[in-house]
Amino acid sequence: MVDILHRVGIKAPASEVYAALTTTDGLAGWWTTDTRDIGDDVIAFRFGAGGFDMKVLELQPDRRVLWEVVEGPKEWIGTHVVWDLDRADDQTIILFRHEGWAEPVEFMHHCSTKWALFLMSLKSLVETGTGAPDPHDVKIDNWN
Repeated sequence: MVDILHRVGIKAPASEVYAALTTTDGLAGWWTTDTRDIGDDVIAFRFGAGGFDMKVLELQPDRRVLWEVVEGPKEWIGTHVVWDLDRADDQTIILFRHEGWAEPVEFMHHCSTKWALFLMSLKSLVETGTGAPDPHDVKIDNWN
């Protein structure tokens, strides 16, 4: 198994970062404008090129968010998306993991870059009030 790993600091309280990761409006402000709660702790995220359904497995206010991918590309099914939050100086540090990929296929390279861009969108949303969610995100290749 292989994982996508990123670390990002956001100059805001952990409660603001947590809200952006756990509310429909927050998620729609940095990841994709087409974000819906579809019930049973599942959130649907839709993009021009497809989408994902994430089951919320764990919420620790201001500390941790854990999702399992239950619908989407075959490479994503059963993987986990983990957001661990901590404070350092005047920042909330996100240790991000998209873990459990079966192998480092070419699609994983694409997804790693897109996760980095969306983490920057999250940072921008929380720090300035404006993110760059899909369809307003940077398009990096022919897969989006």
